[in-house]
Amino acid sequence: MSAPATFEQLISSIEATNRQLAQRAKLAVNTSLTLRNWLIGCYIEEYQLHGADRADYGEGLLPKLSKSLKDLGVRGVGRRQLYSYMTFYRAYPEIVRSVTAQFPAMLPESGALIEKVRSVPAQSNQGIVATRSPQSETRGERILTRLSYTHIEQLVRLDDPAKRAFYEDRCIEGVWSVRELKRQIASLLYERTALSKDKEALKAQTDASAELEPPTLAIRDPYVFEFLGLKPAEVMGESELEDALLDKLQSLLLELGHGFCFEARQKRILIGETYNFVDLVFYHRILKCHVLVELKVGAFTHEHIGQLNTYVSWYADNEMTEGDGAPIGLLLCTEKDHTVVRYALAGMSNQLFVSKYRVALPTEEEIMRLLREATT
Repeated sequence: MSAPATFEQLISSIEATNRQLAQRAKLAVNTSLTLRNWLIGCYIEEYQLHGADRADYGEGLLPKLSKSLKDLGVRGVGRRQLYSYMTFYRAYPEIVRSVTAQFPAMLPESGALIEKVRSVPAQSNQGIVATRSPQSETRGERILTRLSYTHIEQLVRLDDPAKRAFYEDRCIEGVWSVRELKRQIASLLYERTALSKDKEALKAQTDASAELEPPTLAIRDPYVFEFLGLKPAEVMGESELEDALLDKLQSLLLELGHGFCFEARQKRILIGETYNFVDLVFYHRILKCHVLVELKVGAFTHEHIGQLNTYVSWYADNEMTEGDGAPIGLLLCTEKDHTVVRYALAGMSNQLFVSKYRVALPTEEEIMRLLREATT
């Protein structure tokens, strides 16, 4: 019979249980999301090949499909995302084994890629560069259990299977973050490794400076919170100070009565291949334009204004409708000792036009007073 637990052992047991089950939850969410996206790609590919009425849609299939799914409340099904799922299915057909084991009823009855993979021995990597994983683990299992879908999205953009497998292997072995994977692809690590006379030294240098994937539950991944039906504001993990400031700022702008209509908080926008989040988005009913508000808990830098101007430009290109004025941005930077307010007025060279916007907005003094009160 074991000795009764001490208080310290009680703490240790609870901490270990929490950590292990949280990790299991992360793995379960990631695996389900990845399988879901693979299956979506599989369904679309099979429909394009064998669909009874596929000729009715042609090039308009993905836009039409995207709209229909969004109308049903399905998230993460933009046209570009659907195309990405198809690319994923084509790049990693061997994941069919995991689908067959877990959800056999979800697979289409026909499929050239599926049948091809089913005929390949389970331990084969289909001739692509050898990996460092245990022999008992298939390539499909590695993808499902060791990479987030955001990692996979970066990998499937690589057309060369050997290059893709190289980054896949290095990413898994080095536990790279998504940002690190993107950085290494951009730095041509694959090509530099092929040309290097001392590959081990290059590998050691890369590993030493690599940004690792945090061990915490990866709920901040945009694909994950779309999949789980979460809102960005629920998962962005803002600091308590930033939360308090945004709450106060949101209330202030609405109470000032200058025509602000609240539209979104932590508004997610896709710029190129990167997701970005605008802290607060309002529509001004008098100026008839969007007002984007960004809060930085720290000192002003030129990078901040560049980021906000990027958001403003994106809104001008993607959210303006007939009769709208050009969107504007409001950048707030706060430190313990001072507050900086900056307006981003994209493309407004007419000084009278700028003045019109400044009159309709809260004064800089009003906003600065609010921020000082919130940080004291």
